[in-house]
Amino acid sequence: MGLGLALASAVAFGGSGVAAKPLIEAGLDPLHVVWLRVTGAAVVMLPLAVRHRALPRRHPGLLAGFGLLAVAGVQACYFAAISRVPVGVALLVEYLAPALVLGWVRFVQRRPVTRAAALGVVLAVGGLACVVEIWSGLGFDALGLLLAFGAACCQVGYFVLSDRGGDAGDDAPDPLGVIAYGLLVGAVLLTAVARPWNLDWPVLTHTVPVNGTPVSAALLLAWIVLVATVLAYVTGIVAVRRLSPQVAGVVACLEAVLATVLAWVLLGERLSAPQVAGGAVVLVGAFIAQASAPARGAADPVAAGGPERELSRREPAA
Repeated sequence: MGLGLALASAVAFGGSGVAAKPLIEAGLDPLHVVWLRVTGAAVVMLPLAVRHRALPRRHPGLLAGFGLLAVAGVQACYFAAISRVPVGVALLVEYLAPALVLGWVRFVQRRPVTRAAALGVVLAVGGLACVVEIWSGLGFDALGLLLAFGAACCQVGYFVLSDRGGDAGDDAPDPLGVIAYGLLVGAVLLTAVARPWNLDWPVLTHTVPVNGTPVSAALLLAWIVLVATVLAYVTGIVAVRRLSPQVAGVVACLEAVLATVLAWVLLGERLSAPQVAGGAVVLVGAFIAQASAPARGAADPVAAGGPERELSRREPAA
C-alpha cells in the first residue's frame, strides 16, 4: 500500500512541470504559477482545515514547518531554479534529497542506516544523472544551482515532517489536516513573495500551445492544482507514514523519470538511450531501498533498535 501510494504521488508530482511549462512560456511568471498552484490547492483543502481546526493549537510548529518547507520552499525554489538552469539539472540537484535524508538519519538522529538503503540512494542518484544527461553541459548559473539545492533541502523537510508523529497512535496529527494547513501557510507566505496583484490574469482565459496543440490554460491550471498538488501531497504524506522518510524519498526520485517520460509524450522531448538506461537504474535503486526496509512496527526502518526489536519478538506470539 505504501509503495503504491508513493508511486501515485510521484506520477502526480511528475505531471506538474509538463502542465506548468506551457503557462510559463505563455507569459506567466514562474512564481505566479507557484502561487496559483498552492493557493488553489489551499482553497480545495479548506473544508479539511475546518474539520481539523484543533491542529494549529496542538501542532503549531509542525504546520508552520510543513507550510514553509514542504509547500512554499520546495515549489518556490524549484520554479525559480528552472528559470535559470535547465529543468533536468534542477531536478537532479533537487532529488539529491534522498541522500540528504540518509544524512539526516545518520548524523542528526544518530541512527545507523542499512547498506541496502544507502546503495539504493546511490543507484537512484546515478540513474538520475543519466536521465537528465548531466554530462551534456557544465556552464550552469551558480544561483540557479543554489536554488535547486535549496529545493532539495526543503524536500528533506517534507519527508522528515511527514513522518513526524507517524508512530504516535491516536495522538498523531491527521495527515490530511497537516496538508490542508500546510497549504494555507504556504499560500500566505507565497502571497507576500509573489505579489499576485501583478499577475497577468488574461493568460488564463486563452489557450496555450502544448507541442503544437492548443489547450485551455484554465484546464492546465486545474490539472496543476487538483492532480499535481492536492492528489500528490495527499498520497505522498500517507506513503511516508506507511514507509519511512528515506524509502519514500528514493521512490519519489521516480518523479524525475516520469516527468521526462511525460515531456517526451506530451511535449515531444525525445528520450535518448542513456536516459532510458538511467530510468531503469532509478527503478532498481527504489526497489532495493524498499526491499531493505522491514514493515513499520517490526523493526526500526534504518536501525536495529532495542524496544523495537523486543516488540518484533513478541508480535509472532501475539
